[in-house]
Amino acid sequence: MHGRVKVKTTAQQEEEKRKEREKKLKIYVAARDACFSKRTDGVLDEEALQLTQQLLSSNPDFATLWNYRREILMHQETIKDEDEVQNIYEAELLFLESCLKVNPKSYGSWHHRSWVSARLPRPDWSRELSLCDRCLSLDDRNFHCWDYRRMVVRMSGVPVDKELEFTDRLIGSNFSNYSSWHYRSTLLPLLHPESPEPPSPCRQPQSSPPPSPQTQSHRVCEEQLLKEYELVQNAFFTDPNDQSAWFYYRWLLGRAEREEMISCVYVSREEERVAVAFSRPVNAQSVGLFLVLDGQPQRVEWRSVHPRFKQSPVWICDLPPGTINDISNEHNLTVHWTEKHTHRDCALYTGRTESWCRDTATDQELFRSELSVEKTSVLQSELQSVNQLQELEPLNKWCLLTIILLMRALDPLGYEKETLAHFQTLKEVDSMRSAYYNDLCSKFMIENTILKMEYAEVRVFSISDRNLTTLCHLDQLLLVTHINLSSNQLQRLPPQFAMLQCLEVLEADNNCIENLEGVYHLLRLEEVSLRNNKISTPADLKPLASCRKLKRLDLRGNPVTQSPDVESELSELLPSVTDLLL
Repeated sequence: MHGRVKVKTTAQQEEEKRKEREKKLKIYVAARDACFSKRTDGVLDEEALQLTQQLLSSNPDFATLWNYRREILMHQETIKDEDEVQNIYEAELLFLESCLKVNPKSYGSWHHRSWVSARLPRPDWSRELSLCDRCLSLDDRNFHCWDYRRMVVRMSGVPVDKELEFTDRLIGSNFSNYSSWHYRSTLLPLLHPESPEPPSPCRQPQSSPPPSPQTQSHRVCEEQLLKEYELVQNAFFTDPNDQSAWFYYRWLLGRAEREEMISCVYVSREEERVAVAFSRPVNAQSVGLFLVLDGQPQRVEWRSVHPRFKQSPVWICDLPPGTINDISNEHNLTVHWTEKHTHRDCALYTGRTESWCRDTATDQELFRSELSVEKTSVLQSELQSVNQLQELEPLNKWCLLTIILLMRALDPLGYEKETLAHFQTLKEVDSMRSAYYNDLCSKFMIENTILKMEYAEVRVFSISDRNLTTLCHLDQLLLVTHINLSSNQLQRLPPQFAMLQCLEVLEADNNCIENLEGVYHLLRLEEVSLRNNKISTPADLKPLASCRKLKRLDLRGNPVTQSPDVESELSELLPSVTDLLL
């Protein structure tokens, strides 16, 4: 046994480690308590600065200690001259580098570094950029460092084109650098903004102020888009399964931003009601919405179509009784949206019971990109390229989804059959996300049906037997009088359904509906057919009680029909219904 090293047992090693941890913990707790005591007493001295440094060196995510340290440093600013403050903060930056070595993604350390850099009398921004470069070379997805870099760039005035070159270098060395792709998407609109489009000739002129920096478009000019398409194609042809480039590609193909406007004004003589639809959800009670009737401002109370909505694309108001109910009179109505300096007129002619003025989804090309002739040819070329990749990678989900998006940008109706086939393949190759693909396919089918309805110039919306799992774009159906949603997979009629203010007939047979929350206060609704759904109790039908004109209700094939005394309960809940089918 002579000459052999005595090896400690596992138990002995664990016991020594335990004692060492206890020793360190006692020191840590003592220092922490001392810091808390000093802060409670309002002590802002050098000793407190050293204590916080001791603790944060081992645990840089102690937010309270960073706050205390900032209090001490701000006190030092009041008693030191500028050179001394410069030295203190430079030492602080060195200390922070040691903290970042302990945890490169420490929220507290990066936040404190931003605070220190902003207070330095003479900051060295080139040094900070160099630090960011070093950190990103170790982890190119350190989002704390990316946020800090953006702050440094903003404060130091680094030209946008230099930062774009920086993303070029990172992407060139690693196509999978998602953070660089994202950063690039924030830089391009600043360096290569999209040219402003002239107003559409089909839309009535509306006064509006010049665009401010806050309302600047986030789209990129066409010339630069061509270069970006080439760059991103190199990436996903190199590695078709990496998602970073595909996400960036989807951003490039993104739809143009909708103009903020009043998209529809509807007036009903019978209900003496006005409904206004906006291009985005708003709070009409706070954005300055005013109604002028025959040259006279009206005092009306705007309310959203459903009590749950504080923000909604559709708002309604009731006119004073007797204002427009005489069918022999003509009225001119104007809705002013003062926040956007815009308005929309609507005339209610003699003999008409209702009137509206609107921009249709086809007018606005709402469900596709705003494409010029040149860009259309470019996207057609992109579609051919991605189709070529799909031939090589037939089961690549990113490729399939991008083909769908390109087809919709080019011709939503013309490519409808191919789109449905690709969705079916997607659900097979990526079954874990089949619910997402079902919802996305439902969205696209609803968009196509809206377009077909508008081309036919009818107010009937029929989308039965299409495997719909969700409803969307309901603000576009404000004028619809008859809707058929039968033989789908809907589980509810959501609150947004209340936007169908002109609805008279609702057919939703053969679904899985158990919630009717959206069938709320639809004053013109007369017939509802809900056969073969999952409505289980009379209470589930309570939203229908607000539909005063409801006469016919078909509930055959629902569990509710098995409830005792269901007929009497429904008669009490829905007294206007004269044709109840159970």
